[in-house]
Amino acid sequence: MDWFDGILYPLKWVVAWIMVGAHNVLTFFGMRSDGGWTWLLSIVALVLVIRILLIPLFVRQIKASRGMQLVQPEIQKLQKKYKGKTDPASRQAMQQEMMAIYKDNGTSPFASCLPLLAQMPIFFALFRVLYSLGPLSTGNYQGRDSIGPLTQDLAAQIENSTIFGASLSATFLQSDLLAVKIICAVLVVLMSASTLFTQRQLTMKNMPQSALDNPMARQQRILMYILPAVFLFSGVNFPIGVLVYWTTSNIWTLGQQWWVIRNNPTPGSEAARLYEERKARKAARKSGGAPTLEDGTVLGSTVLEDQPEKPVTGQRQQPKKGTPRSKRRPGGQSASNPAPAYGTAPELEDAPAEDEPVTDAPLEDAPLEDDAAQDAPPKPKKRKKKKK
Repeated sequence: MDWFDGILYPLKWVVAWIMVGAHNVLTFFGMRSDGGWTWLLSIVALVLVIRILLIPLFVRQIKASRGMQLVQPEIQKLQKKYKGKTDPASRQAMQQEMMAIYKDNGTSPFASCLPLLAQMPIFFALFRVLYSLGPLSTGNYQGRDSIGPLTQDLAAQIENSTIFGASLSATFLQSDLLAVKIICAVLVVLMSASTLFTQRQLTMKNMPQSALDNPMARQQRILMYILPAVFLFSGVNFPIGVLVYWTTSNIWTLGQQWWVIRNNPTPGSEAARLYEERKARKAARKSGGAPTLEDGTVLGSTVLEDQPEKPVTGQRQQPKKGTPRSKRRPGGQSASNPAPAYGTAPELEDAPAEDEPVTDAPLEDAPLEDDAAQDAPPKPKKRKKKKK
């Protein structure tokens, strides 16, 4: 691996410089110079520095992943258009139209992999630095006595420092110590789980339902479970320091991704719905009213459909002129509606029907006394007795 170390030597120098600089800062604040936790926190500081430098690439990855999901309907239409056409001219035209779609939407398949690809050289450089601690501490490292600021004495110090009895350069397979195997197993599980949660948060929460129902989304869901499984089986070959680096980097990615999705979600996704609800509640707290979404929906309210309106209470509707008294009121006497029997409570003649809405009517429609007199039944005539 001498040729590989030669290629990675500039990155190894950068990794060693950041680790030694963080170690000096921690010892300045009172931590032990030869302590395992001091060197472990130096690796954590390495993660923070690298991830801060990669923030622009990370934001670009979020936008590219979102764009790749949103353009899938257009890509499917393009694939149907050129389905069955295998000639070189059709293939070239399809590629040109596909690249035009990516360009118009400001995304590309390569952009979504940029942070991971940018971290891989740092990952391998740290791996080789930790792997070289043994030869470097004994003076047998490729004819060199240091890797940048990481001298032979510091390499021996890292080799002798432990965390719960495990060295930072120890691996699961190459060590017989139970403490090393337990720490490596825990870190491998954390590394795989954080990778799964990161991919799930990006693909399931920040994508609209329409973008999740396509072949590419289904492939990403499969990869979402395959990649953690690969780390689960390959992590037994990584040193503890590398496992710490990768786990810390995943936790950083998870938190950074959560913040970006929370404040800049994809339109139509679950995260966008929650974002609108938070905005509505915030606006309601300032105004003192009920939280309302942009479409006018009030949060926490339920709308009952197909519910009949209640009649408006008020003055009863007056009968019109010329209407028989038996038809004016529900309780009026007529042939079809006789008078109540003696001893029973008569119905109130002035009460409106139960389901009949009552509206205000002008007073001029009220019946006059003459009308009431006309509607009264005629008095029976007395028969005159005939004289015998």
